[in-house]
Amino acid sequence: MLKKAGKKGQVAIFVIVAIVIVAAIGIFFLVRANIGASNIPTEFAPVYSYYESCITFETKAALDLAGSQGGFVQLPALEPGSAYAPFSNQLNFVGLNVPYWYYLTSNGMVKQNVPSQSDMEKGIADYVAAHLDECDFSQFYAQGMTINYSKPSVVVNLDNSKTSVVVSSSLSVSRNESSARRDKHSVDINTKIGKFYTLAKEIYAEEQKNQFLENYTMDTLFLNAPVDGVEISCSPKVWKSNEVASQLLTALENNIQSIKFQGNYYDLKNKEDKYFVVPKTVDENVNLLYSKQWPTKLEINGDGVDSQLMVAKTVGNQPGLGVMGFCYAPYHFVYDLSFPVMVQISDNNELFQFPMAVVIDKNVPRQSNAVSIDETKTFDLCSGMNQDLSANVYDINLNPVDADLSFKCFDQVCPLGKTSNGIFNGKAPTCLNGYLITRADGFVEKKDLISTNEQNSIDVILNKNYNESIELYVDGTRFTSGNAIVLFNGANSVSTTLPDNSNVMLAEGSYNLSVYIYGNSSITIPASTKTQCTKVPQSGIMGFFGSTKEQCYNIDVPETSIESALIGGGQNEVYLLPSDLETGKIKLEVSSLPVPTTMDQLQNNFELFSTKGVDLQYGP
Repeated sequence: MLKKAGKKGQVAIFVIVAIVIVAAIGIFFLVRANIGASNIPTEFAPVYSYYESCITFETKAALDLAGSQGGFVQLPALEPGSAYAPFSNQLNFVGLNVPYWYYLTSNGMVKQNVPSQSDMEKGIADYVAAHLDECDFSQFYAQGMTINYSKPSVVVNLDNSKTSVVVSSSLSVSRNESSARRDKHSVDINTKIGKFYTLAKEIYAEEQKNQFLENYTMDTLFLNAPVDGVEISCSPKVWKSNEVASQLLTALENNIQSIKFQGNYYDLKNKEDKYFVVPKTVDENVNLLYSKQWPTKLEINGDGVDSQLMVAKTVGNQPGLGVMGFCYAPYHFVYDLSFPVMVQISDNNELFQFPMAVVIDKNVPRQSNAVSIDETKTFDLCSGMNQDLSANVYDINLNPVDADLSFKCFDQVCPLGKTSNGIFNGKAPTCLNGYLITRADGFVEKKDLISTNEQNSIDVILNKNYNESIELYVDGTRFTSGNAIVLFNGANSVSTTLPDNSNVMLAEGSYNLSVYIYGNSSITIPASTKTQCTKVPQSGIMGFFGSTKEQCYNIDVPETSIESALIGGGQNEVYLLPSDLETGKIKLEVSSLPVPTTMDQLQNNFELFSTKGVDLQYGP
């Protein structure tokens, strides 16, 4: 029994000794790996302190880049814009390119590019790892120290109030008989960039869900530009397109920066300012910016719209409509508008910003999209240009013309390139009934129908644009005061108002020429009441079977003053030849009409107008 017990005691002793040896080895390597973590010799401590300060400096630089560039430390490849969508994938903001989180590609496709938190952390880590070689140890070399370090591996973790950085790099220092080594270096930086990024994603999701930017834009559009309406007037209502565009974009510039979110970082000056508060609570400063100098697309379409004027034609002054007793000018204009908005989140010296595009398509806000867009379902026609295409571009004298070519198929426009000495050989997308669009300075834009799956060559003839100075004479006297509208309606319609703008760009072709001269009027249309009747379903069981009854109601027409009335003009059909347009000047001669003082006289003027002509002369 005693012998058996002795054997068990010996086994136990060996086990204990083995555990002690393993523990000692582990402690040895642990201490060796982390020597200096708490026992760095005093003479080498400044080296490790400096290295950590270098890590801090480079991390802060990366955080600044990420904050100012929408979460991107390294910018994605630049995607250029186009005439269809003037955005690239980056907004130039005071000289800094900031990637869009939501934008339109050059062919009008919707795309978003929101970095994930892991993308941000990796971008910061890669930046720090690449720039740690710039740490300058020269002051320590001068003290006789030898410093060696391995290629760093960096891990970054973003939090709401700090950023933690761990650098794995074997940094050893030695001098004479002393040495030290550390393999891991950790720093914590107090920063809100992580919190700002989270808030930025929340604001982006709010816009994607509720389209608050598009809603504010629609309100601004209807308040600052003619969209739908009726003017009680016997004269056409005319707006200058460039003035409408300028007023609208200026209003957007002011209104966008007035938008706030629920929070305590601002004071409302009056109750009306509550309109600009988005019902989303934030606990940081959030500001929105738009500048009309940024890439912006604004197209105005509709009956009576050209590059210079927006005209609402009158109803009620035509022959046979005098019984109405008043005239009115209805209008409906269609706007395509897209522009960038910069979202900025800030606190003291820290900033996080990102831009996104606001899109109004034919007076309608873009359809709301989910925050995550499956881009694999987006068909990019321009990425598959596989059809050979040759084009020869000439003027009317068959001289070669260098021009920019693009191809439109459905709603996508693909840039093709430029001609060289009037010749283009390249690729185009496969398309049935597409359009080759040819643009050249000094010429009228040309659209030619072509099916690239059937035709691979085309000749394009461009008409030259001539800058013409318009002189208007009324009864032989030069027109210098008042308001006159000159319309050249044809394949390339243009218009202008005199005497404000006497120059127009005209090309060879057939035009319906109309000249309207308006002057001050004292005509007043008295208030009246008209009865309007319509058929409505009857109530009860009879209405269920389709029976109707007549229901009438009164329409009150308020008293209206006509401040401008037709007092001269005429119309004619003309064909403009290049030899005529080369003179650079067109003289128009029309006759005056009696100044009307009553509605009947005004009605008579419009009837007389249709019988008056326009005399056309060319030259100095």
